Amino acid sequence: MLSIANKVIVKHAVTKIRYGDVLLTYGSSLAVEMILLHAHELGKQFRVVIVDSRPKLRGQQLLRRLVEKGLNCTYTHINAVSYIMHEVSRVFLGAESILSNGTVYSRVGTASVAMVAHASRVPVIVCCEAYKFHERVQLDSICSNELGDPDAISSVQGRVDVNHLDGWSDIENLQLLNLIYDAMPSDYVSMIVTDYGMVSLVLGE
Repeated sequence: MLSIANKVIVKHAVTKIRYGDVLLTYGSSLAVEMILLHAHELGKQFRVVIVDSRPKLRGQQLLRRLVEKGLNCTYTHINAVSYIMHEVSRVFLGAESILSNGTVYSRVGTASVAMVAHASRVPVIVCCEAYKFHERVQLDSICSNELGDPDAISSVQGRVDVNHLDGWSDIENLQLLNLIYDAMPSDYVSMIVTDYGMVSLVLGE
């Protein structure tokens, strides 16, 4: 069910989508999904690039839902983000939290996508409900994070021949690190869209 906060975010963010835009998003965010669907319902012509990564591959679920609604989509993995970015006009990202120093706390890989966009001079728009703003300050992804199942990154689903890390837990000098979130510096963010309005982080906008 779509919350009132998400409805307001959609209303604001859809104004940032123009005719012929190529919009990139990473993983799957409910707010971003609703923005894209609403823009499509308004008759705006644009293409969506969905960037995904292992092990959860949540972008595939978003891809399926958008294609079913008739949106023009391209799907790729995060290792190709620098290649595809030259086609992109805007990046829309969701967030788990926004900290008091402007750091965006989101699914691991988000900072990498934003960094490539920033280097390519592509605007990065973060969509986040106001209740997710937090007074905490965090400068990196290591001091505080959530660890996922290490077995999730030791194998590739459907590839029994990729077994190089079988029995990794028995090797004393080997550890697998499966981080769930990362911290994206505010330097990479062009605009934050919340249910209270839009906040530009770029001077002159």
